[in-house]
Amino acid sequence: MIEFDDRPDSRYAWWRLSIAMALMTIGGCSMYAIVVVLPLVQSDFGISRSGASLPYTLTMIGFGVGGIFMGRLADRHGVRVPLLLGSVCLGIGFILAAYAQGLLMFALAQGVLIGLLGSSATFGPLLTDISFFFEKRRGIAVAICAAGNYLAGTVWPPIVEWAMRSHGWRGTYVGIGVFCLLTMVPLALLMRQRPAVGVATQLGAQATTESVNLSATLSAKPDASSNVNPNASRPVAIADQERPLGWSANFVMALLTVAGVACCVAMSMPQVHIVAYCGDLGYGVARGAQMLSLMLGFGVVSRLISGVISDRIGGLRTLLLGSVLQGIALLLFLPFDGMASLYVIAALFGLFQGGIVPAYAIIVRELFSPAQAGARVGTALMATLLGMALGGWMSGKLFDLTGSYTAAFINGIAWNLLNITIVLVLLYRSKRWAKKAT
Repeated sequence: MIEFDDRPDSRYAWWRLSIAMALMTIGGCSMYAIVVVLPLVQSDFGISRSGASLPYTLTMIGFGVGGIFMGRLADRHGVRVPLLLGSVCLGIGFILAAYAQGLLMFALAQGVLIGLLGSSATFGPLLTDISFFFEKRRGIAVAICAAGNYLAGTVWPPIVEWAMRSHGWRGTYVGIGVFCLLTMVPLALLMRQRPAVGVATQLGAQATTESVNLSATLSAKPDASSNVNPNASRPVAIADQERPLGWSANFVMALLTVAGVACCVAMSMPQVHIVAYCGDLGYGVARGAQMLSLMLGFGVVSRLISGVISDRIGGLRTLLLGSVLQGIALLLFLPFDGMASLYVIAALFGLFQGGIVPAYAIIVRELFSPAQAGARVGTALMATLLGMALGGWMSGKLFDLTGSYTAAFINGIAWNLLNITIVLVLLYRSKRWAKKAT
């Protein structure tokens, strides 16, 4: 094992990143297993499409709310504690969900054990933890870690679909639960705790470094030989962290929260309902699972590319780019519903929107104090997960009301426009604030 070293960008930092990505890939099963089993759960319990979407909605709500709790737990006790708690609850949750005799028990297992107390530990806390181990390559490091979530969406749907054919959805859930317990607990134990004194020193030193770097950046005139991109969004100085962009911290956080909900209501339509959509079109569940896997596989590529981009242009511009491209992909779903077309659009959708969620973690680290990172990143990511939850349910409800997914796609496009509007407001404000600082 590589020797512990809490210095930024060290060899150990990359080792820790690989463990974090593995944990996120395994823990991400909660978001995608339910999507694949949704049609069978609907048939098994004899419920409507919106009713079958409820367990997914509760999972994402639990995932989001639990992220704040787990983030604070990590701020206080280190990331290992929430990871161990989440690993155990995730495994038990899948096993209990497999024995549910009705929608209520199944939904509670999904929402409380799998979402709130389980997989929530494998997202926000890991992104925050990794951000402290990198400085020069923070954007790409956070993107690589976040790619584990989409890698989960690439590997889990075909595995779950294959297992369902042999063992049914209940047997598949038991297998997932056992696998999580056997793999995640040992991986969590490998995440060495950062020394308490080292953390405080690191936070102070990092904050000071960001302040000094900002002052140097603002005072220096850009030249051709500089590696600094004058158009990139910059972190605020220490004196400004109570009022990022000249606004109150809570107001900026509220705007990011609404933006996170909006972009992920739009994102949820294809991700949550692509399997059921393909079934309704007569292409079958297996085709839908393949499209979901393809979509999220390209999402992995997108997250890595977006990480490199965010290191160059900053989190806000990266978010705007991803949101605009996501809106274009959603528009393509309206005129094209052939099988070949859907494969292409699914790939484009994944490629366009994969960098959106990690951008929020970068934005928070750029605008707010490092000492508040766990809670604020958890809040921002909670908003994106609540958006996925709300959008998953809304799409199912609109399908029940209209008999098709056309209205659901239009609904997603409208929410996407709201996200773009908020990001444009923040970018405009950041430009004005940068001019005022000079």
